[in-house]
Formats: sequence, structure tokens, C-alpha cells
Amino acid sequence: MATEGSVAKITGIKIPKITGPARVFESEESCLDAILAKKINPGDVIVIRYEGPKGGPGMREMLAPTSAIIGAGLGDSVGLITDGRFSGGTYGMVVGHVAPEAAVGGAIALVEEGDTITIDAHARSLHLHISDEELAHRRANWQPLPPRYTRGVLAKYTKLVSSSSLGAVTDLDLF
Repeated sequence: MATEGSVAKITGIKIPKITGPARVFESEESCLDAILAKKINPGDVIVIRYEGPKGGPGMREMLAPTSAIIGAGLGDSVGLITDGRFSGGTYGMVVGHVAPEAAVGGAIALVEEGDTITIDAHARSLHLHISDEELAHRRANWQPLPPRYTRGVLAKYTKLVSSSSLGAVTDLDLF
């Protein structure tokens, strides 16, 4: 799911591996609404996408959903994957900075509600349990979401920013 990499804090977690159904959200806010409405269950693997450098834009911090997960008593029983980011104080099986991000058609954009996903901290892997053929089919049918901003500095940033795997910088030609 993260062919360019991802970031996870794996020390101190009680359960280093989770396999479960994907619960897919196109934004931090829609995920938070589901958590607060008690629509997330133990064993779920939450996917929050379109929050990466281009999609956010700017790699929004997923503080509200991760806090709500802890508040709901689900911190040790759900996984969370995002192309956004987390703070250093985040707890649980969370994986951020997934690259390539959803806004550019990374595999995170191709996950569907109910797909089975495994997060394995010891193996340092994210696995979407679908066939290569199904992944190719989804990729062929994928359409990018319209940008959240079409004018101003955030629109300019969205057009210029690189992948999180390259530092989410806007001036790659300088390196």
C-alpha cells in the first residue's frame, strides 16, 4: 500500500499486528464523525485519505480522529492508515505519511470499504488483500478528486509539492 514508504511509531504498542476490514474516509472530518457516532468497531482498519501533501493540502495532522479513537476505548483494537500525519504523542497502531498519496493515485486511493488490510509492525508492512488484477482494474478506473483549492497559495502549493517520501517540498529542482 505504500510503495514509496510510510511512517509508524511501533514502540509501546500492545498489539503489533492487525488484520481487519477497511473503513474508508475521504477526510479527517468524515472519519471523526464516524468515530463519534460509534460506527467504528474493534478490529477495523481505518483509512483516512486525501490528507497528504497535495490532498490536504499540506499533510494535515490527524489529532482529532486519533484522540477520538482513544476516547472511545479503541486505541488497542483498531488500526489507522493515512497519507496525512500524526503528532509524536499519538498512540496505537497508526501509520502515516503513506506514499504515494491518494491525490496522485497511490494504492491508498484504491482501497474500498470492507477490503481486508493487514498492518504488521514487526514485518514493517501494510498489505491490501486484493489481487494484482483487481488493483490494476481499480487503478484504471480511478479518477482524482477535484482539488480543494483552485486559487491562492494553497492551490499553488498543491501544484508544486512533492511526495511525502521526498520531504513534501516545493523546490525539488534545487536539490
